[in-house]
Amino acid sequence: MSLRTREEYLASLRSMRPNIHKFGELIEDVTTHPATRRVVESHARGIDAAHDPELAGVFTADSKLLGRPVHRNTAQMATAEDMIANSRFKRKMYHLTGSCTGGLCAGWHGFNVMWSVTHEIDQEMGTDYHQRLQEWGRHFQEKGLVVSGALTDAKGNRKLKPHQQEDKDLNLHIKEVREDGIVIRGAKVMICGTAAAEEIFLLPGSAYGETDKDFALSCVVPRDIEGLTIVEARHPSDGRDLEEGFDNPTQTGITQAFLLFDDVFVPKERVFMAGEFKFTPNLLTRFTAAYRSCIGACVAGQGDVMVGAAALIARANGLAAKTFRDKLTMMEVLNETTFALGVGAIALGYQHPSGAWVADSLTGHANKVHVATLPYEVKRLCQEIGGGIVETGCMPSFKDFVNPEYGGFIQRLLKAGQGSAETRTRIARLIEWLTVGGAIPGCMHGGGSPDGARMVVYGLSPLEGYAGYAKNLAGLKEDLAEPGK
Repeated sequence: MSLRTREEYLASLRSMRPNIHKFGELIEDVTTHPATRRVVESHARGIDAAHDPELAGVFTADSKLLGRPVHRNTAQMATAEDMIANSRFKRKMYHLTGSCTGGLCAGWHGFNVMWSVTHEIDQEMGTDYHQRLQEWGRHFQEKGLVVSGALTDAKGNRKLKPHQQEDKDLNLHIKEVREDGIVIRGAKVMICGTAAAEEIFLLPGSAYGETDKDFALSCVVPRDIEGLTIVEARHPSDGRDLEEGFDNPTQTGITQAFLLFDDVFVPKERVFMAGEFKFTPNLLTRFTAAYRSCIGACVAGQGDVMVGAAALIARANGLAAKTFRDKLTMMEVLNETTFALGVGAIALGYQHPSGAWVADSLTGHANKVHVATLPYEVKRLCQEIGGGIVETGCMPSFKDFVNPEYGGFIQRLLKAGQGSAETRTRIARLIEWLTVGGAIPGCMHGGGSPDGARMVVYGLSPLEGYAGYAKNLAGLKEDLAEPGK
């Protein structure tokens, strides 16, 4: 069943216990409900692609655990080529969906990062976490699961450590350790693609000291586990399903969620860290380095779609795309910058003794800074090329467009160059969604804060070494020490 089908995936989602809420309503079937069906469709397209002969090379991989092909989003990343394939996978997913598919991404990264971390914990502490992770990895690959990744805690007052917070549940923590597992409670927030996921891979949200060891936990749970309540957050794409025609520019989308854990029991075979706080810095460093390397491919993929949409709207407006050659070229350059810097971070990495590939942290975090800036310029250029129809919010609803009394007049007004009025309006709606709507979230803070990335870049930059190069070249005879506070 390693390469399962769309139908098998949808059936799995339908069999799960309803525990997702939005607008005060319990969602009984995520595959059909207006608030979740689009995120499910996005993920289903990734599953379909594994069966497409033209895409199978990107969407499948040979499993090192099972010895046969599996979905790429479940595979181990043991070499630079494996992780670069991750980037190609992400870029192509945006071509297929125009949006993020977190259930085919963050949990996969969690699995691969914990591969090296559990290896280190076992070597030093005599635990069996790595064996547990291997067993779950076989299950992950055999079933071809969609697994979201949960890293972000609510955190509360940023000046206080988790154990100092008045409300301990602001950070996910271990409430009780039993012989057969652990009991956890608290929350994870802004978790991407959960409504489309079957399991959730939980990771520590920060590096912790001994006083916060209860927050140093990693495990994986079924999305419908007893005691877990999921609340879907508001999103810029909300409400599109209440409308018709081109008011829904895509059949895809993404969701974010709050995960509320109320004394959830996790069997020990699904626990991969339970209080081993000293290993959390390595975990966070490796996860963010890999994730922030590969996210450059995400924004590049969406940028590719914007380049194409810009060319189409130019033609629909009556102009040749080459009229905007300089703008289109710059969009391409910006897309390739985030993609290539991410690939560079991967290529500069190393293979951990456990067999996992680790990306270069300095370059990966530098890429995150670009991811939080360059895509907004791509969006601006796309709006410039499209003209006012794509940016000023002046398009009519589909019901008005087809109204028997005045719709014909509106259609005459919206006809410009090549194609029909509806074609032009559909392209404009897509650009609106890509540049000012539901496709925006994730550039600035997806994969973490750009300010956090800047802190890592500054911390890892060999400033004194660089100063030494300049000192030697300038022929300086005295040292210039950094002044104290």
